[in-house]
Amino acid sequence: MNETDDIIEEEYWLALIRAPGIGAARFAGLLKHFEHPRAVFEAEKSEWQALKLNDKLISYLEAPNWQAVEKDMLWLEKPQRQLLTLHHADYPPLLREIKHPPCILFIHGDSTLLCSKQVAIVGTRHPSQEGQLIAKDFAEHLSHQGITITSGLALGIDGASHWGALAASGKTIAVAGTGLDRVYPPQHRDLAYKIVETGALISELPIGTPIHRQHFPVRNRIVSGLSLATLVIEVPIKSGALYTVDHAKKQGREVFVVPGSIHNNLVKGCHKLIKEGAKLVDKPADIIEELSISPSKPLVSKPIQPHTSKPSTPKPKITKVPVDIIDDDDIPLSKFLKLGPISIDSLVEQSGLPAGEVSSMLLMLELNGQVVIQAGGLYALSE
Repeated sequence: MNETDDIIEEEYWLALIRAPGIGAARFAGLLKHFEHPRAVFEAEKSEWQALKLNDKLISYLEAPNWQAVEKDMLWLEKPQRQLLTLHHADYPPLLREIKHPPCILFIHGDSTLLCSKQVAIVGTRHPSQEGQLIAKDFAEHLSHQGITITSGLALGIDGASHWGALAASGKTIAVAGTGLDRVYPPQHRDLAYKIVETGALISELPIGTPIHRQHFPVRNRIVSGLSLATLVIEVPIKSGALYTVDHAKKQGREVFVVPGSIHNNLVKGCHKLIKEGAKLVDKPADIIEELSISPSKPLVSKPIQPHTSKPSTPKPKITKVPVDIIDDDDIPLSKFLKLGPISIDSLVEQSGLPAGEVSSMLLMLELNGQVVIQAGGLYALSE
């Protein structure tokens, strides 16, 4: 099969994934019967009816949305973008093992990371500062040992984990709950750009897919499915992160949990998981040992302690502008940044400026070396 034939086959995969009501299970069922998506479309209507396909799906198979498929193909033409189908030789083997694996994966970044050794890190979207620092430290330590950090690009623990990996090897995978032509949450737009440079953004959802709440619990099966194990940091009794844990258990993958104070409601879910059999860990070396992964560097033997100072962040490789030139009249954000590390959400709230304007200002300050990004995506003035 030549390259042109491959492209044509991809178009049929893309057309089928856009069919109404075609989840991973039904897609897999059609593949089992027809072997290839192209054969699905080329079948007779009587065969579709024999499979008890509903009228809406049959109508689509008779007239696929080729215009939408063309948009997908245009997106894929740009650098660092790739499509992996379930039949592709490079499809990640661990993910292929799960129940209802995604039949298609859109990838923006380094696709080879999908077959690397991965540990998923998940937790609450509203963590404590200590929780964010622990997530960042675990991710950074594991990343230094050659492990790819996988998470969901959400606010909180997810974001801190991605930043931790970026501060080390840079190898991190973010599984999106939307099409890859958009970033959600929008506060993580800069984070997404950085992930693409050395890691990968992936999604099973077609280009143009907007935000739907039901997409996020389903995408969590991919986060755990790609990974050898899932590490849980700060989850209350009710948390979306627990969907990832449930998937990991069903997939036969290890679940590790960082404990906390019995008085902290943010870790009630963590303690419940430990009671149910999840493995308690207090240092990255515990995970390396449990997974029988040979460390690439000497491991830290002591547990990670609560931070009493600012976490280190790699300085930009450009000439720094002295902090003393920052003037409140010239930079509206300076008076807030001078108070200490702060999130973009807090800057938007305190400054009263639009989120897009704040993001642009921070990007310019970072490029000028006046601002650095710390654990959890907090912004701080350069020292």
